[in-house]
Amino acid sequence: MGRAEERRARQQSARRAKRAAKSGGIRRFFTWKWLLGYFLGLGALLVGAFFVLYLLVEVPPANAAAKAEANVYKYSDGTIMAKEGKVNRESVPLSKIPKKVQHTFVAAENKDFYGDSGVSFTGTARGLINTALGRGKQGGSTITQQYVKNYYLSQEQTVSRKLKELVISLKVDQQKSKDYILAGYINTSYYGRGAYGIQAAARAYYNKDVEDLSVAQGAYLASVLQAPSQYDWSAAGPKGKKLVKARWNYVLNNMVEKDWLSKSEREGMKFPVPIEPRPIPGLDGQAGYFIKAAKDELFKAGVNENEFEAGGWTVTLNIDKKKQKALEKAVRTELTSKLDPKKRKVDGDAQVGAVSVDPKSGGIVAMYGGAGYTEHWTNNATRSDYQPASTFKPLILASALENGSTTQDSTPITSSTLYDGTSRRPVKGSDTAFAPPNEDNKSYGPISVQKAMNNSVNSVFAQMAVDVGLSKVKNTATDLGMDGRVDNGFDVRPAMSLGVMGASPKEMAGVYATLDNHGKKVTPAIVKSAEKGDERPELPDPTNGQAISRGAADSVTSVLTGVVDDGTGQAVRQQGQAVAGKTGTSDDNKSAWFSGYTPDLVTSVGMFGELKGVGKQVSLKGTAGGGRVNGGDFPARIWAAYTQSALKGDKASKFDLDTDMGAAVKPTAPPSSSATSESPSSSPSASESASESPSSSPSASESTSESPSSSSSASPSDDAGSPSPPDPSNSASDGPPGHQGRNKPQP
Repeated sequence: MGRAEERRARQQSARRAKRAAKSGGIRRFFTWKWLLGYFLGLGALLVGAFFVLYLLVEVPPANAAAKAEANVYKYSDGTIMAKEGKVNRESVPLSKIPKKVQHTFVAAENKDFYGDSGVSFTGTARGLINTALGRGKQGGSTITQQYVKNYYLSQEQTVSRKLKELVISLKVDQQKSKDYILAGYINTSYYGRGAYGIQAAARAYYNKDVEDLSVAQGAYLASVLQAPSQYDWSAAGPKGKKLVKARWNYVLNNMVEKDWLSKSEREGMKFPVPIEPRPIPGLDGQAGYFIKAAKDELFKAGVNENEFEAGGWTVTLNIDKKKQKALEKAVRTELTSKLDPKKRKVDGDAQVGAVSVDPKSGGIVAMYGGAGYTEHWTNNATRSDYQPASTFKPLILASALENGSTTQDSTPITSSTLYDGTSRRPVKGSDTAFAPPNEDNKSYGPISVQKAMNNSVNSVFAQMAVDVGLSKVKNTATDLGMDGRVDNGFDVRPAMSLGVMGASPKEMAGVYATLDNHGKKVTPAIVKSAEKGDERPELPDPTNGQAISRGAADSVTSVLTGVVDDGTGQAVRQQGQAVAGKTGTSDDNKSAWFSGYTPDLVTSVGMFGELKGVGKQVSLKGTAGGGRVNGGDFPARIWAAYTQSALKGDKASKFDLDTDMGAAVKPTAPPSSSATSESPSSSPSASESASESPSSSPSASESTSESPSSSSSASPSDDAGSPSPPDPSNSASDGPPGHQGRNKPQP
């Protein structure tokens, strides 16, 4: 070998040695031991980072969207009347969801839910990778993770949110029961059709409450969660319907696999096609009045207003759907259909309010608040700025009977006691001079209490109120359910006898219901029950305590049957049905009333003159093209039409009265005399028959102004821009002694 060749050999050998040395160095760093070490180190680093993350991330409070719910209002039969709130959600406890319906959700989303740790690491890892790569929403989450996302976090697709979801899910699984998590998931998920939570979904898709869902229907709702818009049967195309059916079958098959459903049950199931979508009931019409009245009751009963307005409550009302429709129809047919504001300005000022009560339960079964809550915000059924007028007179008699009162000559006051019915007769025994006129200034001479009630004789009841004692009359009225506030015009003056204080149809319905209920106090209630989850506030008993004795109450009822049979309330007479009631018409014809009852139903109807858009009290005279509006006119006709329809199909009933006086009882003794009569006739029966026969027209026998007004000053309501509690001087100015001559009847 020459030198050249030897040199090349040495160079090649050197290069080989160099390559070998270089190769051996790299391999030293990539041996399996080194690779394992790298992997373990990286794993330890990740575990440490996750541990730190676990310590740092706390379970946050629920997000606002997850807590937002609608308050649901139902009729007494459980059907939905309205929903109030931005989010159509109504959370229900798991106990209300049938067990097999619960299992449909587990079968659909997470078969191993009851045994897992709350997370799927593989699903989460896949989700993290896809999120990092911008591939959008990915599945694979457990029920716990989906609940955490809905209830605690947001719907954003970021790596940080997915990591938080993982940590919080582990903690929630440790801190909460599986039932708690499942209930949260079912109640927070979105089902389409604007429905959040299974109760809203059950209503939206099948028009039933969650407890009434079948397994097949539950399986559909569990299926629709995967793609609410695509799987809604009413909006789905052929592909969507095929997919949701496949999903539905998948759910049921999983239930069979988990032994939550038998094969025979599964084989017999048919796909439950949902109903067509319907709009969510709103606050239009009478519903707005109901909701406002219900809230007032609940807040008064101690329900926290802020908590209630946060939503999630189910409020069942006492409103009977059939009776409510009957009341609305009666108002429409007997009054509003006859109004033409374009032709007669006064027709635009006519307002109606009515409340109907079950006297045994105290529940408000029907209520009319006006043209509609969005059109006329004031609820005419609960407003108390108009005078009840002569519907107050039965309370004077009730007080007389309850207190065992006597006339000025110590004669016991009963239905047959004689009074002087002379118009403008000065009241005796009063520190305040008062001489009210009767309707049309008609004088009756000696007249029994029964006849005076039939014909609503002002002079008799003004004297009776003084005989009983004005304070005692007021106490009885408040015991029966009237608001005795002085700032509402309820002052102890003789004019009180003419019903010059403010009162609402709801109040008067309660008063008359108490009489119907044999003196046991009735406070009309619109709320039947309220609940939020397992929370059920205790509501006051609408029938509680004895307001007046049964004897006094039944005696007044007996007398009031005479008003219907032979007096100003003849428009409400019904064949075979016992009816008691009283008409009322206030000063200047600004309000007209009929409050009456059968043994099973009490209704008070008020008609009010209110200047449209201003709120000022005005006269009803000329409404619907007629003359003055009396209680025996539109209010009585509305009452009669409603009551006849509401009781249709029921057997005619009679009052069970414990009394020996009044029109409902055959008289056993001649009327007694009263020293308050000024020169009563020596032949009372002849005098009565000559002067007390009711007018052939009921409206003519009820005073348009059963309380006089002072001619020297304008009515306060004439100057007011909005209604205010009435001033007693508006109807019957007492004036200083010797000043009664200024009291004049209205034309």
